[in-house]
Amino acid sequence: MDAVRVSALTRSLAGTGWPESTRAFGGVLRRSVSRRTAAGLLLVGTEGYEPWHLAAHLDTEAACSGVSGLSPVLLRHRVPDGSPVHLSHGVGRLTQARRGATVLVVAPDPVEAPLLERVHDARRSGATVLALDTGDQELAALAHERLVVPDATEEPFGLVQHLVSTAAGTRSRFRFFTHLLSSPVAHW
Repeated sequence: MDAVRVSALTRSLAGTGWPESTRAFGGVLRRSVSRRTAAGLLLVGTEGYEPWHLAAHLDTEAACSGVSGLSPVLLRHRVPDGSPVHLSHGVGRLTQARRGATVLVVAPDPVEAPLLERVHDARRSGATVLALDTGDQELAALAHERLVVPDATEEPFGLVQHLVSTAAGTRSRFRFFTHLLSSPVAHW
């Protein structure tokens, strides 16, 4: 989705709270992967849902924004033989998540117990856990921050992912202007 369509979508959602919610969650994601100690973004879905779409958008936002930490490692429940290296990471990789890592769980359906256990272990090892889900209470107990999309149908869940990835790749205006004002050379 290009910037013009994202902008139109954001305007059409004005007054619903979604632009503000997705902007806040995207900001949390950006700050989480931008820390000096950031050890990467691990993106994982459920058994029935791989967040390919969000992975692609975050990778694009990483390239456009210069925030390389937004480029996720997609963790898969089933890795087919012969998968390219960048698509060959299983959910077992969560065992390597430590302080500085960010785990983003994208779950339009309930999260299975084995994945919840791995996410719990990652959190206990110091990883930051973020969740984009439809109200899973067990996942809520593990997430440091979360955004709930009550309508689990594909379209709203996909639109929210567009808004979150765009927000993660966008510097907040306040921080941008603060940076300009504190810069030794004025950009006026």
